[in-house]
Amino acid sequence: MVCKIMKIIGLTGKSGSGKSSVCSILSEHGGYIINSDKIAHKNMRKGSVAYNAIKDAFGDEILFDSGEIDRKKLGKKVFSDPEKLKILNEISLKHILEKISEEIDDISKKTDIYKFIVIDAPLLIETGLNYISDEVWVILADENILLDRIIKRDKIDFEYAKNRLKNQRPQKELMAFADVVIENGDISQSELKKRVLKHLPK
Repeated sequence: MVCKIMKIIGLTGKSGSGKSSVCSILSEHGGYIINSDKIAHKNMRKGSVAYNAIKDAFGDEILFDSGEIDRKKLGKKVFSDPEKLKILNEISLKHILEKISEEIDDISKKTDIYKFIVIDAPLLIETGLNYISDEVWVILADENILLDRIIKRDKIDFEYAKNRLKNQRPQKELMAFADVVIENGDISQSELKKRVLKHLPK
């Protein structure tokens, strides 16, 4: 059960759009950041809530020698096959949403420390997290910039990067849900900060 006291920003955008950069700015100005990807990665660790189900669904070939899940190998499987991506999401999302709900309930009581909550979630719309958000922020960038950023950031090849973006909701569709749109293309960090602070919750 989500206990809403603080304002909640639901922040989304495609891989490479710069959600983390925007969250960093919001964090500096009183925001508590809930990062759904970090929760998902933690849940995949050996012994964690989603580990066995993912291993059973995708086989031992997605594992390191240590037994931990190799997210790059898993990513290559799911981003080239929409049905496999659907299976992964069905395994993962329940646990992610439970953790987000717990964090919101906990942080909402700490109004002396934080001014607002940010849910950083690529699947914000698909999971319905937009419905518990007071505002939906969409971070945008040209697809060539997205590709360049995630290839460099994640050290992956062009085909893998292209498949990842192809399996994410188009930016035009995301904009239909947006209360705030932040263009984060070929701009400086100082310009990005200016654009973010313009919409900072009062």
